[in-house]
Amino acid sequence: MSIEAETAIDRTGKADLHGRPAVAMRRRGACPALAAPMPTGDGLLVRLRPAGGALTLAQFAGLARSAAAHGNGILEITARGNLQIRGLLAETVGQLAADIDAAGITVPDGPAIEISPLHGIDPEEKNDPAAMEMALRSTLHDLITSPRLAPKLSIVVDGGAFGLSALSADIRIVAQSDADWLVAINGDGETAMPVAIGPAETAVSAVGEVLSLLALGQGGGRARNIDPALLRARFPAMDNIRFIPSRAASIPFPGPHRLADGKIVLGVRSEFGQMRASDLIALLDLADAYGATAIRLTPGRGFFILGLPADTVPAMQIAAAGHGFSAQPGDNSEHIAACAGAGACGSAFYETRSLARRILAAAPALFDGSLTLHLSGCAKGCAHARPALTLTGSAAGYDLILNGLAADRPDERIAGGRIDFAIERLARSIEDNRGAGESAAACLTRLGATGVSKALRQE
Repeated sequence: MSIEAETAIDRTGKADLHGRPAVAMRRRGACPALAAPMPTGDGLLVRLRPAGGALTLAQFAGLARSAAAHGNGILEITARGNLQIRGLLAETVGQLAADIDAAGITVPDGPAIEISPLHGIDPEEKNDPAAMEMALRSTLHDLITSPRLAPKLSIVVDGGAFGLSALSADIRIVAQSDADWLVAINGDGETAMPVAIGPAETAVSAVGEVLSLLALGQGGGRARNIDPALLRARFPAMDNIRFIPSRAASIPFPGPHRLADGKIVLGVRSEFGQMRASDLIALLDLADAYGATAIRLTPGRGFFILGLPADTVPAMQIAAAGHGFSAQPGDNSEHIAACAGAGACGSAFYETRSLARRILAAAPALFDGSLTLHLSGCAKGCAHARPALTLTGSAAGYDLILNGLAADRPDERIAGGRIDFAIERLARSIEDNRGAGESAAACLTRLGATGVSKALRQE
């Protein structure tokens, strides 16, 4: 974390005016790690990524119990596969940290290094991303943990199995074979710029060079802004690198998947990325009873359950649905990004999850996979950081943004009591105006703010 990114409530370590232990806080947009939780509308939020994204069932259930004991019992899995625990107090963050330590869960210092959730399991993996992560953290420890790095610096290590090609990152390390790794910056599997290729030692050294540039303040701490001339001075052979961009599709998620060696893994997505501790514990207890062996957090707001016998999978899928999870492919809820909402967050103006369920039932035309619906309880936009079809809560009702962020100027304002009618009208307008083969997103773009406004105002 950069020193400039820190906004400490009290740097002295003394208690605050209410007698609570002082806790250093970061500005919004920084990484709310255990050492620096982020204040939100429902208390403090902690984001953590266990080493390798791997947990035992007992560890995951223990985290859920700790979230209920020390927070408000709400856990979230982010789009990048990190775990968030909500509703903490200044005096309970340390208790959560103690529980994590007692459970034997390792949370490495510095930015998360994201690796395939099926590392070491998928027979099609080209190289070992877990070993690469360990090499990066041990060899480059001082650089990776430098406070001069950007708060949200992202590093992806793609071993070539479960597709991480859609995940954008400041630094990508991609297995090319069982011997060589490609290092690229600023982008996903197709767009990132290659800077070095070679064995593990070469890759680690190249990552160190990029990190040293970022730690020196180049590009404001983000790889996308590094001066190209300076980059070529560090990597004179970068323009001669020839590689095939990664277009490996992610395993369809959620649902059961049979790996090349015949083993079954079950992908489970928490509804809208959020789950209550009691539901998670119940699901994990059942998975344990069925013989599951491990959990892997995964991009896409979910996790894999490993080790289930094939004949138990249908029962697990049914049980998952009963506890507010999806374990079936093609669930429309995957196209909705919803924040904690009113009742869970004091900043929110409406119950996002309740509205999400009503929209799923009333407006199926929105969910052809071409767009994301972002339900944001307030203008902070915590659940989704990219442009989307967005409904932002306000004191007056709802702001509808056709393709933007929660804080953007609305294309239409909707009174609170008219939201269900408005969503039905929007879906009907898409159904009535969509051309043959045209997606919902393309139709909305063509209708534009004027067409959508007209549709919403019709009785």
